[in-house]
Amino acid sequence: MTTRLTIKITILLHYSIILCGSLSARTLQYDDMQDDKPLKGTIIGTVTDNNNKSLTHVNLALIGTKTGTTSGQNGKFIFRSVDPGVWTLGASMLGYKDYRREVHLKPGDTLELDLVLPAHVYQMEQVSIFADRKGIFEKVPGSLSYIDNQHILSINPVSGNEVFRRSPGVHVVDEEGVGLRANIGIRGLDPDRSRTVLVMEDGIPVALAPYGEPEMYYTPAMERMTGVEILKGSGSILYGPQTIGGVINYITADPPIEPAGSAVVRGAQGGYFTSMLSYGNTFEHTGYHVNYLTKQADSVGSLNFRVHDLSARVRTKLSEQSNLGLRFAVYDETSNATYVGITQTMYEAGGKYDFSRIAPNDGLNIRRYALSLTHNHFFRENRRLTTKAYGYTTTRNWQRQDFTYNSFDASGMLNPKPNNFSGVVWGDESIPKGAIYMRNSTGNRNRQFEVAGLESRYLTSWQLRGKENELHAGARFLFERAFEQRINGNHENASSGNLQDDEIRTGYGNSFFVHNQMMVSQHVTITAGLRMEHYQYNRDIRRGRFAINGENHIRDTLLFAAGSLSEIIPGIGFNLNMNGNATIFGGIHRGFAPPRIKDAISNTGLVYELDAEKSWNYELGIRQQPVAGISYEVTAFYMDFSNQVVPVAESAGGQGAGLVNGGRTLHQGIEAGAEIIFSQWWDDLNNIISWDGYVTIVHSTFNKDRYIADQGTMINIKGNKTPYAPALFANTSLLYEHTKGVSARITANYTDSQYTDINNTVTPSADGRIGKIDSYMVLDANVAYTFQRWRTTLSISAKNMTNNRYIVTRRPQGIRLGLPRMITAGVK
Repeated sequence: MTTRLTIKITILLHYSIILCGSLSARTLQYDDMQDDKPLKGTIIGTVTDNNNKSLTHVNLALIGTKTGTTSGQNGKFIFRSVDPGVWTLGASMLGYKDYRREVHLKPGDTLELDLVLPAHVYQMEQVSIFADRKGIFEKVPGSLSYIDNQHILSINPVSGNEVFRRSPGVHVVDEEGVGLRANIGIRGLDPDRSRTVLVMEDGIPVALAPYGEPEMYYTPAMERMTGVEILKGSGSILYGPQTIGGVINYITADPPIEPAGSAVVRGAQGGYFTSMLSYGNTFEHTGYHVNYLTKQADSVGSLNFRVHDLSARVRTKLSEQSNLGLRFAVYDETSNATYVGITQTMYEAGGKYDFSRIAPNDGLNIRRYALSLTHNHFFRENRRLTTKAYGYTTTRNWQRQDFTYNSFDASGMLNPKPNNFSGVVWGDESIPKGAIYMRNSTGNRNRQFEVAGLESRYLTSWQLRGKENELHAGARFLFERAFEQRINGNHENASSGNLQDDEIRTGYGNSFFVHNQMMVSQHVTITAGLRMEHYQYNRDIRRGRFAINGENHIRDTLLFAAGSLSEIIPGIGFNLNMNGNATIFGGIHRGFAPPRIKDAISNTGLVYELDAEKSWNYELGIRQQPVAGISYEVTAFYMDFSNQVVPVAESAGGQGAGLVNGGRTLHQGIEAGAEIIFSQWWDDLNNIISWDGYVTIVHSTFNKDRYIADQGTMINIKGNKTPYAPALFANTSLLYEHTKGVSARITANYTDSQYTDINNTVTPSADGRIGKIDSYMVLDANVAYTFQRWRTTLSISAKNMTNNRYIVTRRPQGIRLGLPRMITAGVK
């Protein structure tokens, strides 16, 4: 641990002790005042439908708090130890209208209520991987986070990474600063292209090819989301194929019951501008919602881009027992995204080259079309069949100018520049690999992906010896195909030229799963599940590079090779509700991810038999609300990989050779989150003051002998830390809101130092690709005012307020810095 980090932790501990002391004194004072406070009351009742049939498993909550429950047998529910006052009771269940009711609870009183939920079959809830999104997490197996729309709006994110940092255990790496490509790692896993995380939008995967190439070159725009779910526990085995780090689900807006629309405009320096229009309505049994987002910038860091994002959703009631939803989306992006970063000497120049456009002709074009159908059929009470059919295509064409680094011969003389040197040089030529020579040629990596899937899930409630059970069972079929070509151009801006690589990769995935939740008692829930995965894949190579007599040659070929794998993925979890406001949870599940097709079969048709990525994941945690206004969650985790696949692809800073079996790795640590709503400690209902904090401590290492060559010497990397796995990262914010419409939030994000290669190299290389990344802290702030009469909000945000200069990554090919101070202003 460096001296600077020690000082920072000492300061943090110092202020934490002061804060804890203040809170303890305040809590003691609060407890001492309990004798003077009114007695708490109880709310009990039943929930029925229009036909007076009792409804079980209805989600109920006191809106604005984390107090919630579900209706049990005969539709009965109870809220104990409720503070007297005026509350809004909410109830929701798929197939019924959301219910809201104002209740007045007197001191020491017991209030009895009868709730009637009108049937509303055509109202299709936003697809959610959780049973509930309103703070009722007692029955969800495992650690999870839900970040709602109000929270997202209060951040005013330029990048979705700002939102993901609000979840413990989630480490994100900025690539270009505006979140066009997500790099997300959970609990110490490598964040490169988010390949260890299953990312979905409304329950449908969004990766290029979910099985064979799970990279996130397209990332859903956070601006149009109403929420984000992050699940890391045993419940993730219901989804797939990636179940190693966890599941992230973006949630988009459902059609509103009544006419509703909004317009958002936001701008900043560098020509940054976003606008979004949305509108929706429901006519009798059919509702719709349309959203159009455009984003652009001329110079944010070194990036310029244009994005158009159109999505539409329609839902309709087909009968009293069924409904149908249709969703369509088009995404179009053009940007000057590049792989090449600055060298170490350029970085040490003190800012002169920080955001230089080293390869100004590089260009990435992404076009995506997506279509999905969701059908729900309700057989009878608490029995439902949900079927989803979906398909999407993603075209990812990337023109990148070739380059090389300067080098010296054995006598110390500078070697000649390359034959196709463009005349442009960056950096310091006096240091080997300290300068970049731009070539007068391009490598155009053109890829197109096709994905089609069909999934059915059956949900039913049943009894076993008087114990309530909820069963999920289903099957999923997925087809994916990738077309890839590399075209070498003979000019620095050539988009066409000589075909070097041409191939087609195809995969077929079949999955069957079952997941049962048993209410062992009123306080204990046990969930157990099993998923079977079978994946067949092939690689059809039609043109490629081949070594002949020690020289590389490009030639046509007819190479075809295939492989397959199968895996059984179990999981079990429990939730123990201690006293109504404390829950202990835990679980064990199998982590699984199939190998990428391109890496499992070589470019000469050799089947490598690359192992699936497998692990055993354990977690144990507690979430509690010990007193009014204070809540927390702490989770210990242990992830033991029998084989973790280590990326050495270009996006991960390698030479484009794909991935290799990295052997055993171990990820263990603690993640914690806490929230304090100070304003609940006094009777001021107009001012809301709250603080929250999220911290993750993780130790990620290679835990088995593995020897690699390092400058001609074989070294054992056992005990080395895995790349891009900071030992500590934390996020905290202070929020103020007034009922008249004023709000302000200040957020701090801290990321500890991290290694960038498996050798744990400390000294930076001259080309900037490897070397330790120092720790950094970033401060953001947001102020907003809402004119409630016109339902209009004005806001100003400052990202990186202190204008801190720091390295975020040395990938793919050189140093990239975090964005400098950025001030945005907007109106909604």
